Amino acid sequence: MHIGRIIGTVVATRKDEKLIGSKLMITQPLTFKMEPKGEPIIAIDTVGAGIGEVVIYTTGTAGRIAARKLDAPIDASIIGIVDNIDLPDLTED
Repeated sequence: MHIGRIIGTVVATRKDEKLIGSKLMITQPLTFKMEPKGEPIIAIDTVGAGIGEVVIYTTGTAGRIAARKLDAPIDASIIGIVDNIDLPDLTED
């Protein structure tokens, strides 16, 4: 599992039929210091997340399982909305 921030949405009126009815969100992966990490990804939203929220997402087969669409072309699924993250001081490298 990974953390990310929802930064936008994607609307695709024409898409694979197995994705019809799925909400697509642009998700920026984050480090645990809440810094952007890599390029944004498009993920299926399974929990009703909104723009600006920090989320937990999963990728690969786990993403398809989470969306309950095993035969769909899904690379990532949003599986939780983060309320709080408690970590010890991360300033040490």
